[in-house]
Amino acid sequence: MHVKKGDTVQVIAGKDKAKVGEVLQVFPEMSKVIVKGVNIKTKHIKPQQEGESGQITTVEAPVHSSNVMLYSTKQNVASRICYTLDEAGRKVRQLKKTGEVIDR
Repeated sequence: MHVKKGDTVQVIAGKDKAKVGEVLQVFPEMSKVIVKGVNIKTKHIKPQQEGESGQITTVEAPVHSSNVMLYSTKQNVASRICYTLDEAGRKVRQLKKTGEVIDR
């Protein structure tokens, strides 16, 4: 997958288009990611014990990875990525628009 946990991404499709957030969790087998503050769903929780009241909480639901694009916080632009080799010979991810290396 082109995104990893901790990356800053921008949503490029759907109801949350143009929102920017951090990737909290990645599901490579389903090609989905959970982005902070994106695709918010409400979840109704039943009371577990007597006397306890139920709750309504909000949780982030997964978004397909094709609907997110890596985002450069320095230049405020979303970009595709390419894989290049650094000085040490390691494979790193690099933004195509800015040339910024993401992996350190």
